[in-house]
Amino acid sequence: MKNLRYFFLALPFYSIFFVFFVIPLCLTLIVSFWDYNEYSIIPDFIFENYIYIFEGCLNLQNEVCLTFKTYFSTIFFCILSWSITLFIGFFVAYFLAFYVRSTGLQIALFLVCTIPFWTSNVIRMVSWIPLLGRNGLFNSILLEMNIIEHPLEWLLYSPFSVTLAFVHLYTLFMIVPIFNSMIRINKSIVEAAYDAGANEFQILLNVIIPLCKPGIVIGSIFVITVVMGDFLTIGIMGGQQLASVGKIIEVEMSYLQLPAAAANAVILLIITLTIVYLMTKFIDIRKEL
Repeated sequence: MKNLRYFFLALPFYSIFFVFFVIPLCLTLIVSFWDYNEYSIIPDFIFENYIYIFEGCLNLQNEVCLTFKTYFSTIFFCILSWSITLFIGFFVAYFLAFYVRSTGLQIALFLVCTIPFWTSNVIRMVSWIPLLGRNGLFNSILLEMNIIEHPLEWLLYSPFSVTLAFVHLYTLFMIVPIFNSMIRINKSIVEAAYDAGANEFQILLNVIIPLCKPGIVIGSIFVITVVMGDFLTIGIMGGQQLASVGKIIEVEMSYLQLPAAAANAVILLIITLTIVYLMTKFIDIRKEL
């Protein structure tokens, strides 16, 4: 009877998970094996969509194929954005949890961190364009101060601008779970480490970081899964000049090449789930759930 009660309590969650995740995932997998032409998609069971994606990639005599270059580019943006958001998010959360004593001030500063989320992602990305452009504010200031002789072209529509936008958009996703882990740390443990003669760096390295690992993993999952599938940020901040798997999927869908887009989506999902699995294999995130 008790187990039956738990089943009905969990039924809404399982229903939402099944309807909005399992069914779309199964449909995407099925469509990835269909055929298509210029006018329609044809129900079938073929492997040409996957073969076409990796066509020429197994020939070691040629240079790296376009597919591998695109996936390498996506993983590069993912790792770079994850590293920067982790660094910023960890120390912002560390400051809020251990240096701000007042709960009211913690809440106020936390709300300040959420201010950028009061507007849409597109508005936040577009707001960087007047600042980073060739005739933008940053270049104008540097030219006025005679620090540079010519405008810096790499500030906008480049890997730098894409990474900057990712960090701006998703750092809060890293701050929240890490902060949640830090405020759960028993302050007596930190005080005991101080009494044992440990300095602040040793406490950070040997006490705070190990106890924050579940929060770090959860924040990493948030950032990695979003960045891996992103196409809008790379399209806008990259000036339609940089490639990513998400951008390829978006283009294929715009040309109604749905089976090809589904095949790319399945491969991207496998890579993302593999990364998530490897992170959760070594760190138990159930402590935070």
